[in-house]
Amino acid sequence: MNGLLVIDKPAGCTSSDVCLSVKRKLGAGKVGHLGTLDPMATGVLPLVINRATRYADQFCGGSKEYCATMKLGEETDTYDREGRVVSASGYGSVNEGDIEKVLKGFIGKIKQIPPMFSAVKKDGVPLYKLARRGMVVDRAPKDVEVYSVDVISVDMPYVSFRVSCSRGTYLRTLCYDAGRMLCCGAHLTGLRRTKSGRFTDAGAISPHLPRESLFKNIIPLEVLLGGLTAEVIQIPVFSK
Repeated sequence: MNGLLVIDKPAGCTSSDVCLSVKRKLGAGKVGHLGTLDPMATGVLPLVINRATRYADQFCGGSKEYCATMKLGEETDTYDREGRVVSASGYGSVNEGDIEKVLKGFIGKIKQIPPMFSAVKKDGVPLYKLARRGMVVDRAPKDVEVYSVDVISVDMPYVSFRVSCSRGTYLRTLCYDAGRMLCCGAHLTGLRRTKSGRFTDAGAISPHLPRESLFKNIIPLEVLLGGLTAEVIQIPVFSK
């Protein structure tokens, strides 16, 4: 049992929770994930199982794609809806053209400052642990790349948009920065990852399926190392 499972992560649990649940259900020795999703987020969470964990770096490359929703007019300390509102401002002067211009402005290679509530470490300590103590520390900006941004809908104060970006891009930070540029503040209220490298949500399955269903959806390690076709990636054995 060495391979990869493309899981459709539900909201309300951590990526580590999903790994542990699948590990117990399969009776696997090792299970790891290829890229953290925040608890509120849903979507593609590829899991590597047993010997496939040795090749995690080979499988987690490629772009990520997300469908996100942000709310204008409020900033939170976590940059998302699970945080405490720290400032509020009117957004009445902001129009759809302004929103599209600001979001399109992120396309290209940019620098992002990780949120305080993140797993990035400062002197060996995760930032979220410092944030929970009420501390705010300097964070080094990270180089990321946004390949495309498309506005899906605007229903004030909510803006839904689709993003294709490099690994390590924080959608929470993108919303925060967009809010600052629009002079009204903003935070992330919804996030779904639709693609992670070569794996898409078309072939993602629920972690709540029975053991037999999970087992039959494991993509064998030899298939992964030999090259994976789009058909294998996108068509699950069992429906969700």
